[in-house]
Amino acid sequence: MRQIFKWMAIGLGSLVIIAGIAALVLYSLGRSRLNRTHEITAAAISVDDNAETVERGKHLVEAVVACGECHGEGLHGRAFFDEPAIGTVVSANLTGGEGGLAGAYRDEDWIRAIRHGVDPSGKPLLVMPAQHFQNMSAADLGAVIAYLKTVPPVDNVPPATKLTPLTYILIALGQFDNNIPADTINHSAPLPEAPPEGATQAYGEYLVSIATCRECHGKELTSGQAGPGQPIGPNLTPSGNLGSWSQADFFRLIRTGQTPTGRQINDFMPWHYYRQMTDVELEAIWLYLQSLEPAATPVNLSASE
Repeated sequence: MRQIFKWMAIGLGSLVIIAGIAALVLYSLGRSRLNRTHEITAAAISVDDNAETVERGKHLVEAVVACGECHGEGLHGRAFFDEPAIGTVVSANLTGGEGGLAGAYRDEDWIRAIRHGVDPSGKPLLVMPAQHFQNMSAADLGAVIAYLKTVPPVDNVPPATKLTPLTYILIALGQFDNNIPADTINHSAPLPEAPPEGATQAYGEYLVSIATCRECHGKELTSGQAGPGQPIGPNLTPSGNLGSWSQADFFRLIRTGQTPTGRQINDFMPWHYYRQMTDVELEAIWLYLQSLEPAATPVNLSASE
């Protein structure tokens, strides 16, 4: 009997050692993935500083791509995610104040960050939704950069992002691929053309493509989730609750955060930013959503009221 227990103890100990070695290997792989350097030649685009262009960039930043959702009001950077098991993710100060990027970033640095999800050295930016911003036209990308150069400076030196060993292991296992877009997007993709601004289905599709709607609602907008523990983004196709809403109901949701029944939606949905869209932009998005193929199996309709 003693011999049996001895061999069981040896076997258990061996498994612990193997598991420990595997964890160390995965931890190392996860760290090396975030330190990987991408060689990217930024496309040459025009960045004009005229008032009209800067105003267009301001509108895009504040109402459409909602940069403040992660970078905070004033774009001075902040810890926008803090979970003991995962760690603390901190966004950069985008202004020209102390600790900010605006004073040091060249146009090509902004392009690499926004469109390719990498810093000036080519290392991946964590949780930078470049996979969506890749859909931005050259004119709109130039406008965003022009505006970022004019943001009032705020002195703020954000602390470094700190991830737990578990997170590095999960990164190595591919669990956070969506949050490291530099590893997956097509860096050689050409800059797209934007359709003319107007209350059209085509322009609505463009606006949805450069906003982060698909981050929570899924690639086909049939429902999704930004990450573990995050609210479920409801089905936005006509087989979801939007199928029974009017355009006025949709406008009310975006402007006030309230559904037709008066329920206040989760503030994880950045309606506080989207409410600054123009009526033309909201109508275009509404027309696009109404044109989608209804999801065959609507997901979690109760959450999409």
